[in-house]
Amino acid sequence: HENFTQKGIEIFESSPHRIPTTRILPFTLHFDIALFLTDNKNIFHTMKYSILFFAIVLFSTQSFAQATYSKKTLEKIKEVENNITGRIILNDDLPATIAERMAQYNVKGMSIAVIQDYKIAWAKGYGWADEAEKKPVTTETLFEPGSISKSLNAIGILKLAQDKKIDLNTDINTYLKSWEFPYDSLSNGKKITIAQLLSHTAGLTVHGFPGHDINGPMPTLLQVLNGEPPSFTAAVRSMYEPGLRFEYSGGGTSITQMILTDITGATYDQWMYDNVLKPIGMTNSSYAQPPSKDKQSLCATAYNGDGTPIANKFHVYPEQAAAGLWMTPSDLCQYIIDMQQAYRGRPSKVLDADMVKLHLTTYNDGPTTLGSFIEDRDGEMYFSHSAGNDGFCGHFFGSLKDGYGMVVFLNTDDFKLAGEVINSVAKVFDWKKFYNAPIRRKTITVSDAILDTYTGIYLYDDQWSSITKSDAGYLFTTGGQKVKMHFINPTTFFNEEFSADKEFIKDDQGIILGYKRTVNGKEFPMATRVTDINALQLDVRSYTDIGWYLMEMKDYLTSLAYFKRGAELYPEDVNSQINLAHLYLYNNDYKNAIVIYKQHLHDTIPGTTWEQMLILDWRFFKDHGMDVKMFDKVFEELGMEKPGEQ
Repeated sequence: HENFTQKGIEIFESSPHRIPTTRILPFTLHFDIALFLTDNKNIFHTMKYSILFFAIVLFSTQSFAQATYSKKTLEKIKEVENNITGRIILNDDLPATIAERMAQYNVKGMSIAVIQDYKIAWAKGYGWADEAEKKPVTTETLFEPGSISKSLNAIGILKLAQDKKIDLNTDINTYLKSWEFPYDSLSNGKKITIAQLLSHTAGLTVHGFPGHDINGPMPTLLQVLNGEPPSFTAAVRSMYEPGLRFEYSGGGTSITQMILTDITGATYDQWMYDNVLKPIGMTNSSYAQPPSKDKQSLCATAYNGDGTPIANKFHVYPEQAAAGLWMTPSDLCQYIIDMQQAYRGRPSKVLDADMVKLHLTTYNDGPTTLGSFIEDRDGEMYFSHSAGNDGFCGHFFGSLKDGYGMVVFLNTDDFKLAGEVINSVAKVFDWKKFYNAPIRRKTITVSDAILDTYTGIYLYDDQWSSITKSDAGYLFTTGGQKVKMHFINPTTFFNEEFSADKEFIKDDQGIILGYKRTVNGKEFPMATRVTDINALQLDVRSYTDIGWYLMEMKDYLTSLAYFKRGAELYPEDVNSQINLAHLYLYNNDYKNAIVIYKQHLHDTIPGTTWEQMLILDWRFFKDHGMDVKMFDKVFEELGMEKPGEQ
């Protein structure tokens, strides 16, 4: 059903209030990322001239990359490029090309490297590293995809254990010198170990991190761990006792970064380059944040999902271990191949056999090892990690028993194409038990008059969904994904991204009560439509998420109603108060807005202050094309300096 939120990796929304709101990418479901994260737009049959031009430029700029490959390899590359599908093929559509999908999904650039027989079979770049500069993606273009950084960080930590400088099963405070983890009652008297940090079983907060403007203030790692400005995230603390269950925590990974620097006395990026990246063969990669000046010309520009570039090209991350590795797919393949060779008994360039086993074996029967995720596909084992930073995403897979795999990086925060390309490579290169053939489904057109009756917010499984009319048509939204609705009859629809068929349920007067969900013939509880916001009893996070979603959809009146209800039920939550003030402002109620702004001006918010959060929100609104003129009067009356325009 729709609740795919148990295991995965983060892609961050850039709204400060939604930290650490994430869209979770499943690792352990039968259908892989290639099938869940497929877009819903019709595949192009007749390409418009603009798309054709894009395709010509795309492939002409990359033609040099094919020159040294054999005829057989070139044929396989072409087959991969021309057979891109999602989980579902609609009506009589044909498979798409990479060029078509990049245009369709508004992907500026992509880089791929494919492994076969324990070596790189081919690597290729597509599209633009920077569209405005007309700088193409090449195999040397550097990407900052995010949490794949954790896999290489784990190699560094395991090397420290191998060198007897740390013990993986000892209390982390034994090794921390610059900071001490503040245990409290939530840890239930149990101590956190390094192994638990690497396997995301330490029970810690802070799922992941948003990036910082390269020209703005960047927090130290100590400020990040303590949740102090200018960090955007709350302090890294216990959620529950360690060892209880899997809970993805970039905050926990950041503690390992502090341990490494405290133990070695070296800077994190230099130690990791000298002891991990360079020995493995990742000589073009670096954890330096920001990248050194001589490397920045190789860095891809980051783009939002709507195709707009990130301000000042890309964001920086002091959380280097969790999200800060700049790399190429070919470089990352050196790590994959090193682990694959070591798994079959050959020496790793960094780790001994025992440490390799820890890195490639699930920890305490969870989904993770000490540094990666393991997928069991009917007996065929793959290690992997996916990742997403602001304006970047990526994924790698490596088979454990055979020498094949791949890496794909994109300079967008939308994963859909990555999954489709992975599935195409798996088919063409005959990965065992991996490829999932698409399902063909017929659809019909439903009138706007009928679709209008379906709009609203729905609640299910402690989650929420929305059906909203937008410039792109009617969209179904849940778990951070806005996707198209495909109807098989006037009351039943499906999405390419999710497995459930959804059928609207009406009362005797024809009023929509909700929709029931069916997956492979099994029916799940109905998603109930919200009819009275003032009667809702939700957790504070749900009010925040729904309210911000509606605000981003420019439904300011309904958004205000949700923020009002959230502030009424949770008056002590300062986040709810500032959200409410913003929505009063966007509903042209300056009087109520300024009262709240003044009342809380000197309050603190976890990880920041009210004044700093107001500035962050202003920047978010401005970066997302929202009107911020009314804030001029707010800053003036509060005696605050208007934020800079950078």
